[in-house]
Amino acid sequence: MSGHDFVSAFDDASGIDTADRTTNITDETIAEMRQIVARYPESRSALLPMLHLVQSVDGRISDAGVQACAELLGISSAQVNGVATFYSMYKRRPAGKHHVGVCTTSLCAVMGGDALLQQMKDKLGVDEGETTKDGMFSLERLECNAACDFAPVMMVNWEFMDSMTPEKANELIENLAAGKEVHST
Repeated sequence: MSGHDFVSAFDDASGIDTADRTTNITDETIAEMRQIVARYPESRSALLPMLHLVQSVDGRISDAGVQACAELLGISSAQVNGVATFYSMYKRRPAGKHHVGVCTTSLCAVMGGDALLQQMKDKLGVDEGETTKDGMFSLERLECNAACDFAPVMMVNWEFMDSMTPEKANELIENLAAGKEVHST
């Protein structure tokens, strides 16, 4: 390789927070995981719902959760990590209180989605995939939300925000920061 180290384009190690060893997984959580496994004729099929449980308990896919899934299913932690990093719904770092997603698929991008994403990065002071220092907001680039006729679309706490403008987006973030309830458009 002429002196160069091989670097995989699929190395997602930077997306995995292995320094945070905290977990809220209890014996009750493990019992619930066992109940999930018991529902499936092929135990490995229980992995996705088990990861959802881990994320609901720890606020992310924790290393402790990965280890618990691997042990209960009789598979390696690398296999669990492979699944957890493949699906964008699983978060490897703690998410903010409010999840902000901006669609940047073709139509949304053309209609202002790219500009909205940049505006949210600037307003929140984070890049996509990051959480604000105060833990209030997480920002994510989303792919097609199947609402192209209302482009550009944002999702806030998994609620659709249609026909977004820079002004509407700013107002939305300000309302959330002030503790006001927001609703889908």
